[in-house]
Amino acid sequence: MACLTFSRDVRIRRRSEFTVCYEYGKRYHTEHFILFVMTREFGGLSRLGVAVSRKVGNAVVRNRIKRLLREFFRQYAAGLPAGVDLVAVAKRQAGIISLDFSRVEAEFLPLLRHLRRQTTKPSQDRMG
Repeated sequence: MACLTFSRDVRIRRRSEFTVCYEYGKRYHTEHFILFVMTREFGGLSRLGVAVSRKVGNAVVRNRIKRLLREFFRQYAAGLPAGVDLVAVAKRQAGIISLDFSRVEAEFLPLLRHLRRQTTKPSQDRMG
């Protein structure tokens, strides 16, 4: 049976960790989200951080968006590259429409495929 929780060791929880990911991570934009991706030096498990500001909506809307994001990344954790920090930030229009899991999947699955291709590329080291 798959793990149904999103444990502490796979979450980004400190403000400093979010800030490092914002500053040094690569940005990917979707219609309703910005995904910051930063490869960690020491590898390990992939970690997820979720940021949804008050501009997106009231507490009910913000919590729903966070639940959808955590559920997506929990279900597709096996497809994530190892040793990567991911921070998903909801854009303002994410709260205006009623997001559902299928729309979150449609936005993030192409990004996950792209990230997997990026990390599985053979190195282009040249002997000179």
